[in-house]
Amino acid sequence: MPVCTHRGCEKTYDEASNTDTACTFHPQGPIFHEGLKGWSCCSKRVISFDQFLAIPGCSTGRHTDAPREEFPPQSAADEKVEVSSAPAPAPAPASVSKDGKEVYGSAPAPAPVAATQPAASPAPAPEPVVEEEDDLSTPVAAGKTCMRRGCGQTYVSEEESRNDKVVCQYHPGSPVFHEGSKGWSCCPRKVLEFDEFLKLKGCRTTNQHLFVGAKKEKVEELVHCRHDWYQTQTHINLSIFAKKVDAKSAVVEFKEREVNIDLRMPDEKRFKLVLPLFQPIDPAGSSFEVLGTKVEITMKKGNGISWATLEPSEGAKCWTTFGTTGGAGTVGSKVMHLATDSPLYAQK
Repeated sequence: MPVCTHRGCEKTYDEASNTDTACTFHPQGPIFHEGLKGWSCCSKRVISFDQFLAIPGCSTGRHTDAPREEFPPQSAADEKVEVSSAPAPAPAPASVSKDGKEVYGSAPAPAPVAATQPAASPAPAPEPVVEEEDDLSTPVAAGKTCMRRGCGQTYVSEEESRNDKVVCQYHPGSPVFHEGSKGWSCCPRKVLEFDEFLKLKGCRTTNQHLFVGAKKEKVEELVHCRHDWYQTQTHINLSIFAKKVDAKSAVVEFKEREVNIDLRMPDEKRFKLVLPLFQPIDPAGSSFEVLGTKVEITMKKGNGISWATLEPSEGAKCWTTFGTTGGAGTVGSKVMHLATDSPLYAQK
């Protein structure tokens, strides 16, 4: 099948299914300036070369295999001529011959002194390159491009893209742009045109493409999430500030004097907390709700007193009271007030 010559596309296509919107490409050339990379027809700029190749095209049209318009070549920077700052050698002094005449000329050059250089240590043997392979259990979408740099082949089917005759020709190194020249760190060849750079054939081959990569083991990370609480006459409200918690796997287990929290978030992050409680709660009357930026936990008090702290503490001095007036009944009172239906042992 022919290969589209539009910049940013360069995929194989079938002319029978070619439409006016089948190709997404960049109509203008690339721009590399002070480490940033992009296309002159787009405003997006990235840093790495792989991100640059992944910038989606800004124009649509039909696939074509016609030779594309070449941009004027970039001229390489002029080579700098180093001027030695060493002073000019002084003229040789005059000498007197046997007949008394002065002879002017250059003095004989001194014999070169052999410099002693330390013996060079043998270069370490290069480490063997381990080729990454696809995880065959992962499905590949049709049209997926090989992930190896410089290959550009797309996935068609298991029979055509994964067989004994498949050849993946790619560059294991990284792109190098220096003073107008372009090439790969693994190859000696350098060119001036960016289009010619994209056409540089890979210097290494393998019999398998890399469409999805190897299956990576997921490593779970335990994180800390900020939490805060407040109370009413009947309930304790605890907020866990965690974003995008998976509601299906969230676990909040209520016990009389303890609550166990287990929350899972994106990127294999997890928050776990076993929280002892200052006073008993009613597990049957307690509940929780997962929101976009936090998890709200509502615990029903097991008795009618206020909580000085969320967790057990012997040094609690400030008590919040409800339903009373006067100086002794305000928020922050130092005297604990019991509700009429509270047992006295709740003070322990």
